[in-house]
Amino acid sequence: MAKLKWGMIGGGEGSQIGPAHRLGAGLDGAFEFTAGALDHRADAGRAYGQRLGLATDRAYGDWREMLAGETARDDRVDLVTVATPNATHFEITKAFLEAGFHVLCEKPMTMTVEEGEEIVRLSETTGRICAVNYGYSGYSLVRHMKAMVARGDLGDIRLVKAEFAHGHHADAADADNPRVRWRYDPAQAGVSAQFADCGIHALHMASFVIGQEATRLSADTVSCISSRQLEDDAMVNLRFDGGAVGRLWTSSVALGRQHGLTLQVFGEKGGLRWAQEHPNQLYWMPLNGRLEVIERGAGGLSPEADRTSRVTVGHAEGMPLAFANIYADLAEAIRAGKEGRMMDPAADLYPRASDGLRSMAAVFAVAESGKAEGVWVDARPPMYR
Repeated sequence: MAKLKWGMIGGGEGSQIGPAHRLGAGLDGAFEFTAGALDHRADAGRAYGQRLGLATDRAYGDWREMLAGETARDDRVDLVTVATPNATHFEITKAFLEAGFHVLCEKPMTMTVEEGEEIVRLSETTGRICAVNYGYSGYSLVRHMKAMVARGDLGDIRLVKAEFAHGHHADAADADNPRVRWRYDPAQAGVSAQFADCGIHALHMASFVIGQEATRLSADTVSCISSRQLEDDAMVNLRFDGGAVGRLWTSSVALGRQHGLTLQVFGEKGGLRWAQEHPNQLYWMPLNGRLEVIERGAGGLSPEADRTSRVTVGHAEGMPLAFANIYADLAEAIRAGKEGRMMDPAADLYPRASDGLRSMAAVFAVAESGKAEGVWVDARPPMYR
């Protein structure tokens, strides 16, 4: 089977996220890294792309050059990943969708709700995929949690508790560190810092697993380091459209926490607990039963878990493998479209533009509620109300 052609914008030398995307896209041999505009400095981007193996004429100086170059080719890329600074996501994603490319955009998909609604409509009218990289939803046992909820193992979901709390911005002396400062500057980050950076991952994972969307929320936001204009800690109460209650905590000043992404789901017939720092174990407590540890890669799991388990049981699973599962979903979706067939249902789990839009609506809702001392507000984007 011929490889699909993949291109990347951003993710250049020294990037935090670029290597994870390149590892994930290349893992299964479904995608060939064919084109890239990897750096805002044209010469540096071209040189780095060529060192990674791109042909000279497909190592581009910027995204506009890449858009023009790939649009003109008969062997254009099948998928473009946008891994640039947040404020550029909308413009680049919009341009490539309009030109007929499938897109995987890093989160946040846009900076405003209105931009998010435009991307959703554009994806629908063009028939092009616009996926958003909520990459943690690619973990095998996260998908098994979703399968357990969907098949009724937990009964009706009563409560979901999500956390994404770390302590890596707890030092007030970092106030002038440019790698930290921009995150709390409204001119660069928008209306939210910690919730927009990490909280939306926790919210997406909660919605993904329980199959419900947030409708209302109440937020308590605070800048524990007083020099910051935007929040470094938030506690959010949520109500979901299927009746579940949500509790979400996100923080960047939680000293002693490292990555800190965890999810707990409590239903009428049992409860589940999973932590991203220990991704091989899922804890399952059935009502009136005994605590069970479900191991990734063990026999008897769901098709969704089996499809996304990459290494044998007992070996560590990592973030690039979760990213690889998103890319595998997208490869299946693109190939199914090319071949005019239905895609494998176990692969139909990649995050959509609608997820990116809902996240942005939640960001603005948290900012609004936090300023109003926790007043309950609508968490839905206008087009879904």
